[in-house]
Amino acid sequence: MDEQHAARRTGAVPTAKRRVPLWDNARFACIMLVVLGHAVQRLTYDSDIALGLYLVIYAFHMPAFAIISGYFSKSDSPSRRQMARVVTDIVVPYVIFETLWTLTKWIVEGRANPDITQPSWTLWFLLALAIFRLVLPYLSLLRWPLAWTVVISIAAGYWTNIDSTLSLSRTLGLLPFFTLGWWLAHHDIVARFDLLRRRRWWTRAGALALFAVVGFLAWYFVDAWRAMNLREWLFYDESYADLGGPWWSGAVRLALMAIALVLSIAFFALIPRGTHWWTHFGQYTMYVYLLHSFVLYPFRETGILRHAEPTWLWLPAVIVFSLVIALALATKPVRWVFRQLVEPRPNWLFADPTLARREGHRSDPTGSRRPR
Repeated sequence: MDEQHAARRTGAVPTAKRRVPLWDNARFACIMLVVLGHAVQRLTYDSDIALGLYLVIYAFHMPAFAIISGYFSKSDSPSRRQMARVVTDIVVPYVIFETLWTLTKWIVEGRANPDITQPSWTLWFLLALAIFRLVLPYLSLLRWPLAWTVVISIAAGYWTNIDSTLSLSRTLGLLPFFTLGWWLAHHDIVARFDLLRRRRWWTRAGALALFAVVGFLAWYFVDAWRAMNLREWLFYDESYADLGGPWWSGAVRLALMAIALVLSIAFFALIPRGTHWWTHFGQYTMYVYLLHSFVLYPFRETGILRHAEPTWLWLPAVIVFSLVIALALATKPVRWVFRQLVEPRPNWLFADPTLARREGHRSDPTGSRRPR
C-alpha cells in the first residue's frame, strides 16, 4: 500500500501488476467519445438529436482527457530523460502526422498548407500536452495554481492574438483541467476519499440522471444553441470577439468550465472500476487518437453523412461504427504496423542516444505505462 500511495502522490503509475483499471477504462471511454464526436459531426447539420449529442460530448470529453493526463504528470524539475520524452512522445509524432496530413490534403484536395504552427484537425492536443508539461513545474510553485489557471483560461479569450497558432488558445482554455488532474494526484485526493471503491447505486443513478437532463436540455433548446454557436464556444479555440460574445463573455467560459467539471465528475462516476476485456485498450489511446481521423476523413470529404436520414437509423449506426473504429485501432496488428509513427524512437536525434530508449516500459503522452 505504501508503494501505491507514493506512486499516486508523484503521479507515477504502479507496475503492470498493480494497474488501476479505472484509469485505463476512463482513457478508452474518452477516446471513444473523441471518435464519436468527430464521426457524428456531419449529422449535426440536419439532425437536432445529433447536435444535442455532439454538444453533450464536447461539453466535457476533452476536459476529462486533460484531467487524466494531468493526474499522471509530474511537477518536479524534469530530468534529461523526461525532457527527451517530450520530444520523442509528443514533438516527433506531431511532426510526422502533420506531414502526413499535408501530403493527404495535397493528394486528395490538390492543396496543402505546410504550416507546422497550425495543427491539423486532432493534432492540437499533442501540442497542448507538450505545453502542459512544460509549464506544470512553474504552476506548481504558485500558492493557488488552480485559481491562477482559471484566470488564465478566462483572460485568454479576451485577446484576439491568442489563436490556434501552436494550439495556444485551446491549451490555455483547457489548462485548468490539466492542472486539476495534477492537483488531485499531488494531494492524493483519490486515496483520501477512497474514490476507487465500488460506487453505490445512487451514485451511478445520479450520474445517469445528470447526463439525461443535460442531454434533454441540449436537444430541447437546440435552436438557441445554434443561434449562439455554442459548439464553437466549447472548442476553446477562438477569442470572445471572434465568437461575437459580449464583454462579459468570461462568465460564459467560466460557466462552461463549471459544466465540464460537473459532467467530468459524473463521467468518472460511471466508469467501471474493474478489469474488463476492453480495459487494456485504454493503454493505447494515442493510436486511436492519431489514426482515427484518417479513417473518418473519407466520410468528411465525400459528404456521405450529410442529409443522412432517418436519424433513428443513421445515428445508432454511427455510434456503433465509432466504437468499432476505437477498438480496431487499439488492436495489436494496428499497433505493430503503425508503432514507428505513433511511438517513434529517434535515437539519432540526440547527442546521447540512450535518452530515447525505454527501460522496461513504453508510455504515451497521457501517462499510460505498459510493458514494452
